[in-house]
Amino acid sequence: MAAGRARRLLSSLWIALLLGQPEPAGAAARSGSQSLLTGSLVRTFTPFYFLVEPMDVLSVRGASVIMNCSAHCETSPKIEWKKDGTFLNLVSDDRRQLLPDGSLLINSVVHSKHNKPDEGYYQCVATVESLGTIVSRTAKLTVAGLPRFTSQPESSSVYKGNSAIINCEVNVDLAPFVRWEQDRQPVFLDDRVFKLPSGALIISNATEMDGGLYRCVIESGGTPKYSDEAELKILPDPEVAQKLVLVRPPSSLTRVTGQSAVFPCVAIGFPTPSIRWTRNAEELITEGYERRLLLAGGSLEISDVTEEDVGTYTCIADNGNETIEAQAELTVQVPPEFLKRPTNIYAHESMDIVFECEVTGKPTPTVKWVKNGDMVIPSDYFKIVKEHNLQVLGLVKSDEGFYQCIAENDVGNAQAGAQLIILDLAPATTGPLPSAPRDVVATLVSTRFIRLTWRTPVSDPQGDNLTYSIFYTKEGINRERVENTSRPGETQVTIQNLMPETVYVFRVVAQNKHGPGESSAPLKVATQPEVQLPGPAPNIRAYASSPTSVTVTWETPLAGNGEIQNYKLYYMEKGQDTEQDVDVGGLSYTINGLKKYTEYSFRVVAYNKHGPGVSTQDVVVRTLSDVPSAPPQNLTLEVRNSKSIMLHWQPPPVGTHSGQITGYKIRYRKASRKSDVTESIGGTQLFQLIEGLERGTEYSFRVAALTVNGTGPATDWVSAETFESDLDETRVPEVPSSLHVRPLVTSIVVSWTPPENQNIVVRGYAIGYGIGSPHAQTIKVDYKQRYYTIENLDPSSHYVITLKAFNNVGEGIPLYESAVTRPHSVPDPSPMMPPVGVQASILSHDTIRITWADNSLPKNQKITDARYYTVRWKTNIPANTKYKTANATTLSYLVTGLKPNTLYEFSVMVTKGRRSSTWSMTAHGTTFELVPTSPPKDVTVVSKEGKPRTIIVNWQPPSEANGKITGYIIYYSTDVNAEIHDWVIEPVVGNRLTHQIQELTLDTPYYFKIQARNSKGMGPMSEAVQFRTPKASGSGGKGSRPVDIGADYKPPLGGSNSPHGSPTSPLDSNMLLVIIVSVGVITIVIVVIVAVFCTRRTTSHQKKKRAACKSVNGSHKYKGNSKDVKPPDLWIHHERLELKPIDKSPDPNPIMTDTPIPRNSQDITPVDNSMDSNIHQRRNSYRGHESEDSMSTLAGRRGMRPKMMMPFDSQPPQPVISAHPIHSLDNPHHHFHSGSLASPTRSYLHHQVNPWPIGTSMSHSDRANSTESVRNTPSTDTMPASLSQTCADHQDPESTPGSYLANAQEEDSAQNLPTAHVRPSHPLKSFAVPAVPPAGSTYDPALPSTPLLTQQAPNHPVHSVKTASIGTLGRTRPPMPVVVPSAPDVQETTRMLEDSESNYEPDELTKEMAHLEGLMKDLNAITTA
Repeated sequence: MAAGRARRLLSSLWIALLLGQPEPAGAAARSGSQSLLTGSLVRTFTPFYFLVEPMDVLSVRGASVIMNCSAHCETSPKIEWKKDGTFLNLVSDDRRQLLPDGSLLINSVVHSKHNKPDEGYYQCVATVESLGTIVSRTAKLTVAGLPRFTSQPESSSVYKGNSAIINCEVNVDLAPFVRWEQDRQPVFLDDRVFKLPSGALIISNATEMDGGLYRCVIESGGTPKYSDEAELKILPDPEVAQKLVLVRPPSSLTRVTGQSAVFPCVAIGFPTPSIRWTRNAEELITEGYERRLLLAGGSLEISDVTEEDVGTYTCIADNGNETIEAQAELTVQVPPEFLKRPTNIYAHESMDIVFECEVTGKPTPTVKWVKNGDMVIPSDYFKIVKEHNLQVLGLVKSDEGFYQCIAENDVGNAQAGAQLIILDLAPATTGPLPSAPRDVVATLVSTRFIRLTWRTPVSDPQGDNLTYSIFYTKEGINRERVENTSRPGETQVTIQNLMPETVYVFRVVAQNKHGPGESSAPLKVATQPEVQLPGPAPNIRAYASSPTSVTVTWETPLAGNGEIQNYKLYYMEKGQDTEQDVDVGGLSYTINGLKKYTEYSFRVVAYNKHGPGVSTQDVVVRTLSDVPSAPPQNLTLEVRNSKSIMLHWQPPPVGTHSGQITGYKIRYRKASRKSDVTESIGGTQLFQLIEGLERGTEYSFRVAALTVNGTGPATDWVSAETFESDLDETRVPEVPSSLHVRPLVTSIVVSWTPPENQNIVVRGYAIGYGIGSPHAQTIKVDYKQRYYTIENLDPSSHYVITLKAFNNVGEGIPLYESAVTRPHSVPDPSPMMPPVGVQASILSHDTIRITWADNSLPKNQKITDARYYTVRWKTNIPANTKYKTANATTLSYLVTGLKPNTLYEFSVMVTKGRRSSTWSMTAHGTTFELVPTSPPKDVTVVSKEGKPRTIIVNWQPPSEANGKITGYIIYYSTDVNAEIHDWVIEPVVGNRLTHQIQELTLDTPYYFKIQARNSKGMGPMSEAVQFRTPKASGSGGKGSRPVDIGADYKPPLGGSNSPHGSPTSPLDSNMLLVIIVSVGVITIVIVVIVAVFCTRRTTSHQKKKRAACKSVNGSHKYKGNSKDVKPPDLWIHHERLELKPIDKSPDPNPIMTDTPIPRNSQDITPVDNSMDSNIHQRRNSYRGHESEDSMSTLAGRRGMRPKMMMPFDSQPPQPVISAHPIHSLDNPHHHFHSGSLASPTRSYLHHQVNPWPIGTSMSHSDRANSTESVRNTPSTDTMPASLSQTCADHQDPESTPGSYLANAQEEDSAQNLPTAHVRPSHPLKSFAVPAVPPAGSTYDPALPSTPLLTQQAPNHPVHSVKTASIGTLGRTRPPMPVVVPSAPDVQETTRMLEDSESNYEPDELTKEMAHLEGLMKDLNAITTA
């Protein structure tokens, strides 16, 4: 089906290309785009939308309610209603009925304390058969509760002319149904008497007519409910003033746009107060504003509120004697509104599309998507991108329909929809179509990408005009995605964005001008796993132990491959850009020599044999404070008069405070009496007025800074003398005695002398200047100053300058002078040199410091002129051309507000006057990573088909990852309220977005949370997602489990199986199983009897090998549950005809981070294929389903309960994925040869052509050998080759021996997936013995030897040249020679064979016979079962 769909798609794209239309290329084709209509059956979009949608309704018991709904379509739609997400059955409902236009009528609303069947959320659903379904917005029906008063009116009295308030508080729902009565007569409301939304009654400017008995009445249907009566007395005006009191201040409100807001403000007192309002400290104007109404008595009403009305409102009451005020906040919420609605889309199958949806609102709305009325659950193929957009990957026909974007927040919801039409494709034009591309192989396999190459089809060997489409999907998934080659004739492509350790299926289709041709055979390739490094050290803590030292402690990481070798502690002063580190062997360290009262950040990285692990989060701690280490700066004295002196100073230099400055200590004395010292403690202000001094006396002063730890060093003594007599400040100063000016080109130097009359106080001088007038600019200077330079003037201009002395009374008589600035000299024509040495120093995740040098400055780089620098920066993305800029006057600038983990480029230019330089060379810097600040999104849980106890958890990365996501942790529990350390965890490596959990309890609710992590640490957890496992369905009997032989198992061709693969009856299968097992047992017995008679002794060499084998097999225990213990597999060693149990040695390397892979096949060191090789290939196995070892069970992990649960040490062994196609994922007999397939030019293939034609029956032992896979995997474990041959690691299958049948018949099955095989030279010869190549072996360079090509034994006679034939089932091709390396000498080979013919001793035979007897019992038990 997938191949046919792909062929139709390529056919349509080819027609579009012929007609000159643009190719869709997997992108969403928008409505109106004609490219997809070319060569396709034209279909138009059908208008289908709601004319009227239901709105929120407030009702009372017994009333009738209509929820409006009407939909438009060419075909009359069927209208249904949902209440709280469930369809209503209106046929048998006598109170609720569907009106002809689609509206819902509810007669006699029912509502009581324990029965509220009508209250809830209603939604209208419109359906048109064969077109689709749309849903309306949800509307809330609220039923007012039973009449009940939360507070009763109370008797009160009020002075005539004041305002009175009578409370009658009811539920908010009942407030609209409240009215008031005075003396049992209705009260008529107006501007003077009005009711608050809460139900309270306010009477302003009270008169004698307002006195009487008041009560409030609730009329919500049925009998009215009356409150208690309260008397209001009107008192005459008092003769004395009464205290001003706010009896009803305004309270903060939250309103939705369009509603009204009333701020009450009721004040009483005598004289009668007046009320005014301010908003955000500005006078609120009500006159001329229709929406603002000042009610009688001072209350404020704002109708039809908008976001502009948000702010702080202040009610100010004033009666002339006193003023009081009260504040209240107005918050405005906005229902969701669409800024961009989804648009209709035309598309073809296998394309990727995106529905765009942009919304706004307050609070920020959440967005969900609905397809034909059903919620869209995010998955690998339905993704939410850019927060709100829906992306659908690999379209199939069933994706057609109506998609709706539903936005919702606390105050409302809205929906907008669009239609997706998947067009049928026209057939290809007449003409020869290309055949299938040949030899599709994966030449490079990484954790996240795979590179495919292939050869041109047989029909077109040149292939210059052919283009190719590569279809790929995860194994077991029906949706295919497509990647096209970039130019004609290209025969390779790289598929990106794959998941690690995942099996993908690829196929390639060629297309020419007539259309797409045949598809290649499917190729299965598994991506590489990721390597394992230590996790972050938990519970890192730092505390200051002194003003100059900090102690950091942490705990051992719970995850890691192998023991932790050491730790590296990094620390950095806050605000600096250089991080220091120290190696630590233990779990704590004290760092000395730090700055006092300074913030430092600390982090720890654990190291194991693979290298550094994940860093902890930064912890920040400040060293303890101490006394200041330097005195205050710039102490100056100002004599105010004959009895006081003003002191001014600056704080100690930055970095010497050693703590928070809490104040300053001032010590002073008479200069003549040095022993008589007076102290004065001041606050944190930088000045102090010392009063009470003697006239005409000299005083000395010094100042010291204080912290909580004590007093720091003091300044030097500074002296000043008080005046003999106080100067006169009752009049302004006289005119200054002189004024002199000296003009320059762009400045004028002004100097003067003080007034002649020294008895009048002068506080300072005011200098005015301007062209032609002295009033353009004014500058004030201190009274002690005698000159000033006026800068930034125009050359050759006439300026008038005035000088006035001033004091606290005012300014004195001015003195005038004029000057003409000098003409401008000829400017230097040379441009300025750009800054050099631009460097970017990363300080944090959002801050980078830019520094540079300026060659036009002197060597000391001191800036003495008015130049400035412009810094510009942008992200280092070619498409991004938008710069941000900032100016600086120093040789550095701090760029803040950057994004974490982002590469930026920076450049600098200098400007001086009208001259500017060019931009400097760019500097680059990448901001630090930050922990994820949002949880993973769109967490969904689904049950795995056919396995009710296995679930699949899917999610999306956090929107704010702030770095490369290195893993996730899944928490799950059956109790959502359990402490987090009681939840079971599942670590997920890398940025995988799906995970399986097995062996859950059936029909049980589970709760799942997910947490993301990057190199900086863990992010927040997602909200808990509930999932109930399905009930048991079709188990194989009480307590039994059906044998799982994998999803890829296919029955053999033969027997009673039909050509279509219909299975035989269970009886026939059992009979066949019994026959094969019986024949196998008889064969084994005969072989052992022959071995007894033919063998005599065992060499010491073989004893050593067996001892080494036992020690290796016995030294690995897998830490798992009891159910992980499985019976030993059988391996028939054809050299010595002995039966050995092959243990499964677990790989102790859990997965944490990325594994670097070889860039090409030459990067892998080839392994010598001799008997003395000391390289042991790590075992590998491929399986069509995940084994129970690789899954987690809730019961098996209960006992762990770590505080930060990351049990990577209990993870299953991870297969080493090689860059070659997989033959079968269910075959438990895939082993490693002791040699290594290093590269295409160094392939050690001891290979012969299969002497049997296809279909000839073969012994099981030959089958096992013939399916031996050649791996291309670098080895990290060392072990003698002889041990690796005898103790070859074996897959530990879950299936019963019945699975051997599937393996023995595998080549005869209909499965024709490509693989690479090695045929031994003899059916009973071990892989450990290399074959001697025949003389005259040749090599044809025209046919390259590629170890990853599809291999199948053709029906040819034995050839004298070792060849590897290439092709597929049903088609034979000439043999291809392969390179065979020189084998050992004949004598050496003979010696090897002689060693293999050694005999057993009697005690060894006895043990082997006992072992065989136990095996026979196991086989009999299986046969009878």
